[in-house]
Amino acid sequence: MSLPMETANKDLLIEGAKVFGIHLDEKAVETFDLYLQELLKWNQKINLTAIRSEKGIVLKHFLDSLSVYPYLPKYSSILDIGSGAGFPGIPLKIIQPALEITLIDSVRKKVDFQRHIIRTLGLKGVETIHGRVQDKEIYQSLGGRFDVILSRAFSDLQTLLSLSFPFLREGGAVIAMKGEVESGEIRLLSETEGPRYCLQGTVFLTLPSSTFKRTILLFKKE
Repeated sequence: MSLPMETANKDLLIEGAKVFGIHLDEKAVETFDLYLQELLKWNQKINLTAIRSEKGIVLKHFLDSLSVYPYLPKYSSILDIGSGAGFPGIPLKIIQPALEITLIDSVRKKVDFQRHIIRTLGLKGVETIHGRVQDKEIYQSLGGRFDVILSRAFSDLQTLLSLSFPFLREGGAVIAMKGEVESGEIRLLSETEGPRYCLQGTVFLTLPSSTFKRTILLFKKE
């Protein structure tokens, strides 16, 4: 039987979530705890993430995923591209059950874990797909379906925006989660993307109780 999350890491999760305007009740904390234990257990056999400590997962996976919560419409359909072990889609689903989320990843073992953890946590309204957004059959089945495209460290920004475009509804948004991004890169991107997207905002943040810097880029489909 897995041991529960250490108190210090539980406090980090609860207090860190408050930074993003999220109150985690006891049930949500228990759900994240189970997610953590299953991820650690699977990671002993399958390389799902290079982050292998409780604190690292809470900080760099859970809280990092929750950082985009303030920028999501409450009721929306989301495509999480390159979702890996379920980030950021599954943490967002835990705290906002009304979201309809589709996870897509090209690595079979990661998709297998996604399906396992969705069943284990009892989540509804989450679809998992093994494949690439470049695949013709993926586009044919998912094209034009989503209000929001989410991606965390998937490819470069230009590639992400180009691949996302066909999957978005009119007026939909791309939220790109990156590490530190130079202002020059953002300016160049805005110039080269032309009329297809409008850069609506850039959020620079430091993950709670850490020095890890992140950049959230908010684009709207024109």
